[in-house]
Amino acid sequence: MKVMLIAKATPQTEAGKPPTEEALVAMHNFNEELRKAGVLLDLAGLTPMSNGARVRYSKNKCTVIDGPFVESKELIAGYSLLEVKTFAEAVEWARRAPFSLLVQDGEDLEVELRPLFDPAEFDVPGEAEERAKRLGEKSGKT
Repeated sequence: MKVMLIAKATPQTEAGKPPTEEALVAMHNFNEELRKAGVLLDLAGLTPMSNGARVRYSKNKCTVIDGPFVESKELIAGYSLLEVKTFAEAVEWARRAPFSLLVQDGEDLEVELRPLFDPAEFDVPGEAEERAKRLGEKSGKT
C-alpha cells in the first residue's frame, strides 16, 4: 500500500525560514531510517507559495493565479511517499517523525496521511497492471 505523508506549512516555512540545524539533522536521520526500512519511495520539500501558481478551471476557462495567494489555509510544505503493509504502519511512522523540532512557539505543524488509489481502480481492466509492470521494469523494480 502506498501512503503519502503530507506535511502542512507553518508561518515559518511559508516565510522561507530554514529549520534549525538540530531539526535538519533529526529529519535527515528519520528519512534515513525510512529508507533503510525500505518504506521510503520519495520525498521532497516545497518552496513557499510566493514561488508558486494556481491554475483554476471552470467550464470553458482556465485561469492562472501567481502566488502568493490571498486565501492560503492548509498549504503543503512537503511530502513523503511511503510503501507500507498497512495504513496503521504509516501512522506509526508518522508518530515517530521528529516534526516537533520544526515547530516554533505558538505554532502547530500537522501532517496528513492519505493512501494512494490503485491505478487499476480507474483504468480498463488489465491496462494498469501492464503499465505498472512496464514502469517497474524501466526503474529496475519488478
